[in-house]
Amino acid sequence: MNYAQKIAFGGGCHWCTEAVFQSLKGVLKVEQGFVASTKNNNSFSEAVIVHFEDSKIALKTLIEIHLHTHKSTSNHSMRSKYRSAIYTFSEVQNKKVQSELELFQFQFQHQLITQILPFNEFKASRKQIQNYYYSNPKKPFCERFINPKLELLLNKFSDFADQNKLKHIQESRLVNYSE
Repeated sequence: MNYAQKIAFGGGCHWCTEAVFQSLKGVLKVEQGFVASTKNNNSFSEAVIVHFEDSKIALKTLIEIHLHTHKSTSNHSMRSKYRSAIYTFSEVQNKKVQSELELFQFQFQHQLITQILPFNEFKASRKQIQNYYYSNPKKPFCERFINPKLELLLNKFSDFADQNKLKHIQESRLVNYSE
């Protein structure tokens, strides 16, 4: 049976995170904005809520993609604005994410700093900056910061990448190879 599920991810700029998850098969909707958790993590941090069809893309795959498309092992000075986190919507989901995160540690040379936090609150971004990448793919920010993440999707997670949405990346590869 197909069930729509949701989970929230934070790590880097929400424009980047939004574009990554919008580019995947099985993702139904990506809400870009700011997420707050509880206790010490109750301040808002850039993040997205990903609605997905678990029969088409597993939570495990979404977690793995998230870990590889932001600095999940780097504790830098902007972590309050760009918290490396997976925000869960239930205790069952929290336990599953915990288990998956432990299994993915072996793929990284350094310790993962990604936190698993309970989702508490969401504030959507201004309408003008939602769907940022797919509204502005030629902007320098998109080409410099988002395109490399989408290249990684095509290279490492091609079975899950929406080839139609990423045609422009594939076409630019062909142009670069022929030069």
